[in-house]
Amino acid sequence: MQSLRYKRVLLKLSGEALAGEQKFGINPATLDVIGREIVEVSQMGMQLVLVIGGGNIFRGMSESAAGMDRASADYMGMLATVLNALAVQDALEKLGVETRVLSAIAMREVCEPYIRRRAVRHLEHGRVVICAAGTGNPYFTTDTAAALRAAELKCQAILKATKVSGVYDKDPMKHDDAVMFQKITYLQTLERRLKVMDSTAISLAMDNNLPIVVFNLFQTGNIRKVALGEDIGTTVTGG
Repeated sequence: MQSLRYKRVLLKLSGEALAGEQKFGINPATLDVIGREIVEVSQMGMQLVLVIGGGNIFRGMSESAAGMDRASADYMGMLATVLNALAVQDALEKLGVETRVLSAIAMREVCEPYIRRRAVRHLEHGRVVICAAGTGNPYFTTDTAAALRAAELKCQAILKATKVSGVYDKDPMKHDDAVMFQKITYLQTLERRLKVMDSTAISLAMDNNLPIVVFNLFQTGNIRKVALGEDIGTTVTGG
């Protein structure tokens, strides 16, 4: 059996990833594909924490939130992440993996409250833990929530699943001559203002020496490849 590079990781998914080719909502076929990849690495023995964005439903900084109070819009975005978390939970459990959704905003009828020790216990019992509702506070993104939960739960890395192959010196969707980095430091990422994660999340990862692996979610088998230590995508570290 192949050995895993990491024992416990945090997988950060954007809400848009769940929409697939749609611009909003949740695409069941896409959800099933992503779910199967997560199940594969979970069954290999990796302890998985998931943080999922809510941009496919509502984003606090989106055009649809224009004119709204920022805090109110952010809370709406947090609730959107709970919808996504429940959808991913349903998909994973249909595939035979036990999960728990832990929310930073209390809603006992649909998920557990986020308690660090409880999350650790679930991981030790082989359950996939899905952290919902961001940090529970406005003005913080789900990227920052991902870095925070990864540090709290002593994850060995943050796996940032995106729609591109890694971190580029400029937007590869707009520039054909964009160059991808294999490795880059936290400070270089901040200085160049590269869109890996927001600056608060990068700083938090740097302070806790948490490597960030950025890779393409939509290339089949990539989550497994990262888990096994194959050099795909871009790794952001201290140098």
